[in-house]
Amino acid sequence: MRQSLNEGQLALTKLLKDMGNEVERILQGCMQTLISLDRTQAEFWINEDQKVNDFERQMDDECVRLIATQQPVAKDLRKIISAMKISTDLERMADLAIDIAKIVRRIDGPLCKPLVDIPLMAEKALGMMRQGLEAYTNEDMELAQNLALQDDEVDLLYNQVVRDLLVIMTEKPENLDQGMYLAFVGRYLERIADHATNIGENVIYIATADRQDLNK
Repeated sequence: MRQSLNEGQLALTKLLKDMGNEVERILQGCMQTLISLDRTQAEFWINEDQKVNDFERQMDDECVRLIATQQPVAKDLRKIISAMKISTDLERMADLAIDIAKIVRRIDGPLCKPLVDIPLMAEKALGMMRQGLEAYTNEDMELAQNLALQDDEVDLLYNQVVRDLLVIMTEKPENLDQGMYLAFVGRYLERIADHATNIGENVIYIATADRQDLNK
């Protein structure tokens, strides 16, 4: 039974890795769509949402099967439950990425400012997601706890984005709508980073059976 449980947990880890790769592909595509304001590409990425949803359903089914057939306890059970929670966070990250593509539908005309901090937020959020999944794979507490510091960096970038946009909207009221939409994008990316910290919290839970809040 132990071998079957180990094999099942390896399958969960692979599923999470594949799901993370899909989330990364979608977020990168949606960010490129925002930069280019390509509405055709925006529609393409909006329709990609189903792939991540399928991964989440597959993860739920596999977790339920392992719990039912292997009857895991203690740390093994925590790892399976955490895999299910992490897949939910990944699915929500994909939803937020697709929300960025939906914003592209609403933006008229060229961007009111070159995008610098927003792409940097996306890059940092993706790095956090990768690190969280690595921490899960290796049960690495240090990697998991480090996500809190990175989340603070994303929060600072988001605050900078909002400040810059407020200046633009004040000086040029014709950019009010676009400024609001870009602020929404910043908020979506900030939330993606929050979901990455949730992954870290689950890694800590696996190791310690304690729930820590990395998103303070």
